[in-house]
Amino acid sequence: MHEDRNSGGPGTARQLTPSGADQEFLSLERELTVLLRRARANQAEMAREVHPDLESSAYGLLIRLDEQGGQRATELAAYIGVGKATMSRQLRALEELGLIAREPDPADGRAWLVTLTEEGSRRVGTVREARRARYVRELAHWDRREVAELARLLHELNDVMAK
Repeated sequence: MHEDRNSGGPGTARQLTPSGADQEFLSLERELTVLLRRARANQAEMAREVHPDLESSAYGLLIRLDEQGGQRATELAAYIGVGKATMSRQLRALEELGLIAREPDPADGRAWLVTLTEEGSRRVGTVREARRARYVRELAHWDRREVAELARLLHELNDVMAK
């Protein structure tokens, strides 16, 4: 594992900054800030790779549809954390780009499911595969257990932050 001299164990005194904050949490904040900034830039790049006119924020919708299959617009809005009007605008743009389609919900004929088109699925799959290959290249020197542990910890963090 990647360890730090300040990780300490039982009986180790906490390191506080002059403001009284735990050094570990300041380090966490700093590293998450860098990660999120890079993730936003990476998302914008991947969105352009899917389609040059694709908004960065819409990329997450495509990933959700790729992973979960057909979803109602209200489910997508709740997952992404936007209102109905914003979701409608994004879905309209994705539909115009030929990346998604709407079809009747078999469980409720009054509702519609949003799905990836074949072209949308192909483009998203190509970009996601390239991203995974990049992770493999950049983390090739990491032990597989470290990669698995990072994924586990990020999953836990996402779960906690979702509450």
